[in-house]
Amino acid sequence: AIAAGIDAKAGMVAIQGWEQVSTVTATELCLKMKEYGVKHIIYTDISRDGMLSGVNVEATASLAQAAGIPIIASGGVRDMDDMKAIKAAESAGIEGVIVGKAIYMGSLNLADALSLARGE
Repeated sequence: AIAAGIDAKAGMVAIQGWEQVSTVTATELCLKMKEYGVKHIIYTDISRDGMLSGVNVEATASLAQAAGIPIIASGGVRDMDDMKAIKAAESAGIEGVIVGKAIYMGSLNLADALSLARGE
């Protein structure tokens, strides 16, 4: 399966290595990817990526609902509160989350996050 990555700031697709924001909305691009047959989208809120400022759950859930395609959230995960918020939004179409800096900075315990993801 192929997952398309959509990087956005304030709902607008970012391009050129995040240096520019286009005039295309993340929803428009998701719908286009869905037309092409993409089954999964990785959505990164670039204003939060690597910042440990919290996942933009609301925007990610709205995107999943508007596009009707499962979304993997990316950008901003800081701790278990974010993981719980993502888990609570599963029914809205958020099927997962990418975590990086929070694990190696120590603000998120990977074992605890995996237990939550498995529903334990």
